[in-house]
Amino acid sequence: MDRRLLALLADLSQRLAASLDLEETLRQVVALIAESMRAESASVFMVEQGELVCRACCGPVDVRGLRLAPGQGIVGRAVASAQCQIVRDARSDPDFAGRRLERDSGFVTRSVLCAPLLTAEGPIGALQVLNKADEGLFDDEDCDALRVLAAPTALALNRARLAEALLEQNRIRRELTMARRLQRSLLPRRRRGAYPLRSINLPAQEISGDFYDFFDLPDGRIAFALGDVAGKGLDAAFLMVRCASLLRWAGKEALAPPEWLARVNDELCEAIPPGMFVCAVAGYFDPATGKAQWASAGFPPVLRIAADGGSQRFAAEGPPLGILPRMSFPAQGCDLTDASLYLFSDGVTDVRDASGKIVDVEGIESALQSLRGLRAEARLRDLIRRLRGLRVTDDITFMLLQGPPAGRQCLLEHRFEARPEALAEMRQRIGEALVGSGASEEDRGALVLALDEAASNIIRHAYHGPCEGEILLRIEREGEQLHFELRDRAPCIDPSQIKPRDLGETRPGGLGINIIDALMDAWKMEPVEGGGNRLLMHKRLRVAEAGAE
Repeated sequence: MDRRLLALLADLSQRLAASLDLEETLRQVVALIAESMRAESASVFMVEQGELVCRACCGPVDVRGLRLAPGQGIVGRAVASAQCQIVRDARSDPDFAGRRLERDSGFVTRSVLCAPLLTAEGPIGALQVLNKADEGLFDDEDCDALRVLAAPTALALNRARLAEALLEQNRIRRELTMARRLQRSLLPRRRRGAYPLRSINLPAQEISGDFYDFFDLPDGRIAFALGDVAGKGLDAAFLMVRCASLLRWAGKEALAPPEWLARVNDELCEAIPPGMFVCAVAGYFDPATGKAQWASAGFPPVLRIAADGGSQRFAAEGPPLGILPRMSFPAQGCDLTDASLYLFSDGVTDVRDASGKIVDVEGIESALQSLRGLRAEARLRDLIRRLRGLRVTDDITFMLLQGPPAGRQCLLEHRFEARPEALAEMRQRIGEALVGSGASEEDRGALVLALDEAASNIIRHAYHGPCEGEILLRIEREGEQLHFELRDRAPCIDPSQIKPRDLGETRPGGLGINIIDALMDAWKMEPVEGGGNRLLMHKRLRVAEAGAE
């Protein structure tokens, strides 16, 4: 290798290695190659999406962006054969593709030298020089020189391509992470304790096309919705976000389930991408009566499984959302007393066993039948454990609505010392227990106030001030009735002395019994055999009227 070529190779390699702007470096490289090889023109072609595209050039004609089909022209032949091409008379070569360019520019191509840019994965492009400046012809020495220059160029371009691909992967990963975070932010927070609804979403990939939502209405009912967007990727994820937002927006108006889905359907039809749709179910559950009402838009069957093993399937009676506007979605419903309602996306029924057989609705129903003796949380956890042991092919979304038992149900049992500072935790525990009990938002606030007054009176009048004495609070529900019991271990009180104060008196304080009397439907104080007192209070739930959704 002569000193001139060695110096050129060193200069070229240094520029490529130090490059931060590949496009600018390629422009410098082709100028350096043209000058060093005494050529009138030089260019770099890259393989992009199956075509050869000119990425940089120097000379009298700017051909950047010129695209050639695979195998087209002398450049295409060099790439296809992975061999350097010397054409001493371009116009006689059958693959010469520059005749129209010559007519448009006036530049005449006499001879061509083209070297492929080779990598371990195959050719990624080619270097091409045209016309020796002294009107001579390219020879084998020129061919060897261009091949030597092509090697570091190919390495630099391949490294840059891999770096671009890595940057693109990182960008996509960031976008997927943001989309996943946005999706998770739309899911409601998990409720603990006696709340009658449990739900879970398990994406099959980074982001999910499934979603669920639930929220409390002021009248004590719980609104719920599940959806499954057709398709995968970011398009499905963004449609999921839009649909979930629309369902919450319309559900907050407490529309009847058929109107709820109809409104969301009409909104989606205005902007949904072609070929996409959403299967969904939306409705309300009233813990006070145990009644559930919903409407289904192409969603898998809803299952009702009773404590005694009896089961019902409710197939969807409406089409998926987003296909046609002004569609109807018939109402469905059932009584969940001593029963549970199960709603799930088709990813639950599409799981496959070891032999590849689909579990289907029958398999899920059989599994739920075997789990009905467990508590709601344990049922959901065990079912998800079983599903994860199978081959999951799609997103899994599952919701469980637990109906009230036929008899009394204990919502809260809380013991605390007879001290004012213990009342804050008592109020918090009462508020948590009453959410999902069927009591309206207004009634929940009133009941917390009444129980706070009752506990304060026990501390003040039964125990005669703060002490280490214990108070037991118990809240039970029986049908549409809430029952409250406050029991102490203070000296027995004469119940006849516990009565509301005459509101005509002007002295301050002493209105606790009046508040209890006004907020509760009935109450009484009675001594406990063996010592202590028991205050019993009762409140009938205000049930939402049928059709008032």
